[in-house]
Amino acid sequence: MIDRTDLWIVIAGLGLGSFGLRFIFLGVVGDRPLPEWLMRHLRYTAVAVLPALVAPIVLWPRATGGEPDPLRLTAAAVAFATGYFSKNVMLGMLAGAAVMIGAALLG
Repeated sequence: MIDRTDLWIVIAGLGLGSFGLRFIFLGVVGDRPLPEWLMRHLRYTAVAVLPALVAPIVLWPRATGGEPDPLRLTAAAVAFATGYFSKNVMLGMLAGAAVMIGAALLG
């Protein structure tokens, strides 16, 4: 386990880093328009965050001891395919959830 002092140093460092990142955008640049090239790159932030949150749960789930689970991989593939072809994120998430729920009810 981590020492209490080390833990609080990490918490304080993460808090300062988080505040610093927010302050740069809101405090320093908040009253000026951002350059077009930066706005173009910032558009992809939300698209990158969701897969980054979901990938560890799908590929290395804690419920299986970190081993890939065929059901989770199937649900992720169905969600991806549905979202890709329908261009509807919510429909993709619902399709993936339906696979997980359907497997739980049948299994």
